[in-house]
Amino acid sequence: MQAGAIAVVLAASLHRAFELDRFLVPKELVLHVTAVLAGLCALRILRTLVLTWIDILLFAWLVLGVLSVVTAQNRWVGVRALAVCASSAVVFWVARSLREAGLARPLLYAIAAAIVVAAITSLVQAYGVRLDLFAIDRAPGGTLGNRNFIGHAMAFGLPVLLFAALQSARWIPGVPVVLAALVLTRSRAAWIACAASMLVFVVAIVMRGDGRTWRRVAMIALFAGGGVAAALLVPNALRWRSDNPYLESVTSVARYDEGSGRGRLVQYEQSLRMSAQFPLLGVGPGNWPVAYPAHAARHDPSLNESEPGTTFNPWPSSDWVAFVAEHGFAAAMLMLLVFAGLAFSPAEDWLARATLLGTLVAAGVAGAFDAVLLLGAPSLLVWSAIGALCVPSTTSERRVVLVAIVAIVISAIGMVRSASQLVAMEMYAKNTSLQLASRIDPANYRLRLRLARGGNRKERCGHARAAHALFPNAEAARAAARGCGKNK
Repeated sequence: MQAGAIAVVLAASLHRAFELDRFLVPKELVLHVTAVLAGLCALRILRTLVLTWIDILLFAWLVLGVLSVVTAQNRWVGVRALAVCASSAVVFWVARSLREAGLARPLLYAIAAAIVVAAITSLVQAYGVRLDLFAIDRAPGGTLGNRNFIGHAMAFGLPVLLFAALQSARWIPGVPVVLAALVLTRSRAAWIACAASMLVFVVAIVMRGDGRTWRRVAMIALFAGGGVAAALLVPNALRWRSDNPYLESVTSVARYDEGSGRGRLVQYEQSLRMSAQFPLLGVGPGNWPVAYPAHAARHDPSLNESEPGTTFNPWPSSDWVAFVAEHGFAAAMLMLLVFAGLAFSPAEDWLARATLLGTLVAAGVAGAFDAVLLLGAPSLLVWSAIGALCVPSTTSERRVVLVAIVAIVISAIGMVRSASQLVAMEMYAKNTSLQLASRIDPANYRLRLRLARGGNRKERCGHARAAHALFPNAEAARAAARGCGKNK
């Protein structure tokens, strides 16, 4: 689990042919490998872990997800998204078992270290270092590939880092590093999430803090102020269009009448309208980009006009909208109950409880405006931290192990799926054995479309029909499949 926390931050592919998936797929693979290996290693102690009603809700969420995948238009994408959910549940249960074994602190310290490492990679890029591991167009995204992803990680990771810093002074230098990275991302969702989680900490410290805690807080605040000041005053290599980008982001943090705020409102409204047509099971995990173009209005900001019939991003700009649209209203309510149950769960002491609440608030608020728990890296870090911090009340004498085994099996399927995606991406980037690559990863839309346009003439129609089946609203896939027929 400790190795997975660090590896999920650093994992990335060097091939730019898949600029987004070269970050997402390796991190999903790390999540699944961590879940499978840690789950198998922890089976013995999982046999002693008592099933709580939060565990029952999580398992019900997974069952609804399986049913939703079965009814989804693109089952390949559905399996990929479902596997992220299953691996998240596994790392949560393993983290709980580690807490039961008295090993919560080492895991939380590893998560704090992972957040600091992510912040360092972001700052390295912000101050002019160019590496193939970084996405140039989304600076300063570091090894997470996107400045918003860095911002989210800093927001939900800061409570864990403060937990470590309030216990040991050696963690204090990490706080200004994280805050500097958070400021430089200009991620408004992350800023709001961080402010909300810090409010939780302030209230907890005022109510329960002693003299030693206040002295440590004063030292942390001093370092934090230095980090923010350095981020604002030290010249960096970022090229913003505005003369005063950070002030502009602060003043427009709640703006919804134009720009990305307006685009989110349009997307949320259309996504919920789409959800009303699929209320029980949604359109399927991960299937929002497959279904949304058919329900969007013309010139919808979420649509990619350079590739008609597709969306800019493979997810909606909100975890909670995705839960409703992709999993259905019942599943979304289950996840809401899980968050509520975790928020009211007891913890070891006041600091652990403040950290738990701060992490939940940061992940929940950031997820209201962006994709967070839909992705591999945040899922591993957030669910591991929550599992290591909470002490949920038991409801029966039944054990977690049976439901954990089901989730581990789904995680193993996701592991194979992610590995096949990486292999196919490698072959696509090197332009070698593309036919074999399409058999290794039959769900690679770009690969299928490429073969439909320029592959073996006898096999073009097969690839064109496959591309159209994956994304039936994509105009390029429709054009490639036109005249091929369904059964030829």
